[in-house]
Amino acid sequence: MVLLEIASKLKQVDGLRVAPKEAVPSEHVTTLGNIIVVSGALIILLFLVKKYAWGNIVSIFEKRAEKISNDISAAEAAKERAERLAKEREEKLAASHTEAEKILKNAKASGNASRENIILEATSEAKQFKEKVRVEIQQERAEAVASIKGEVADISVLIASKILGKELSLEAHQELINQYIDKLGEADGK
Repeated sequence: MVLLEIASKLKQVDGLRVAPKEAVPSEHVTTLGNIIVVSGALIILLFLVKKYAWGNIVSIFEKRAEKISNDISAAEAAKERAERLAKEREEKLAASHTEAEKILKNAKASGNASRENIILEATSEAKQFKEKVRVEIQQERAEAVASIKGEVADISVLIASKILGKELSLEAHQELINQYIDKLGEADGK
């Protein structure tokens, strides 16, 4: 504003001045005067800006540059953090896949071992059952043979006494029974 006032006063003074007729035409003088006034006003304006406003302008630019630098640093830090987190997540995922594979392998191995144990137990139980049945059959057979011996002895004494018409002695009776049982055992073994 101050410069505009000075420039307008200079124009008024320039208009009052009378140029010699032989000199440069008034158009050129006015233009030259304008250039001088504007140059002076510009120099004064630059001096005033430097004295009063330049520090503030530079400070604003420095603050802006610092903010941009901080924003760039923060963005780079955030990018590095995101990359680090992504890498950690990938490592954890790979570790969980490895652990899952181990669990599956252990489960398969445990299942196979359980299956083998069950098969062995079933085979063992079947053998034990078979042996038990065989022993029971032998016991029942021995009991049946003993029972038959007694009955055969009684029947043979009865038959012999009827055939012979007399009573057999105890020794003869016993000998007859033993011979008969021996023949029966031989027939059974075949």
